[in-house]
Amino acid sequence: MTYTQPTLPYANDALEPAISEATVNFHYGKHEKTYIDKLNELIKGSEFEDMDLEEVIRHAEGPLYNNASQAWNHIFYFFSFSPSGSREPHGRLREEIDRTFGSFEQFKKAFEDAGTGLFGSGWVWLSSDENGKIFITQGKNAESPITSGLRPLLCFDVWEHAYYLDYQNRRADALKQLWSIVDWDVVENRYED
Repeated sequence: MTYTQPTLPYANDALEPAISEATVNFHYGKHEKTYIDKLNELIKGSEFEDMDLEEVIRHAEGPLYNNASQAWNHIFYFFSFSPSGSREPHGRLREEIDRTFGSFEQFKKAFEDAGTGLFGSGWVWLSSDENGKIFITQGKNAESPITSGLRPLLCFDVWEHAYYLDYQNRRADALKQLWSIVDWDVVENRYED
């Protein structure tokens, strides 16, 4: 099996000013392409060659795990955004956010705090378990909730390459701006699925 990089469902400049066209070109166009190319190189002839990407992430280790997970994480991240989606959750997910965090605003603060509080590079995740309970977790480097049996719903990338062109070292500012492009219709579908 050869993994391919999906085309974004929006123009590379559509997320501005939260994420610039230059960052999309560099981050999705170059970084993500490198992860996918390396994944295809490492998986060829291995026991994982015919597995879907989530199964590779669950079972692989070392460089294969890192590249598989980073390839998946970046697709998940970029496909969480839209220039024109719903900007707040509704329905069951909103009820669970309010129940767990007290309010949507308190959830956003907790999510941002988890992202700014992660030392080094990685990800901050909103995930759910099989009962619909939601969690905010941090993942260092390529870590994903998939390996913990959780269902990822939303992630923010806190590797410097995700925000440095636009925000330099101001990670907190970068995370705060991402709320303006999160498409909660996509996130809710992941929760309901």
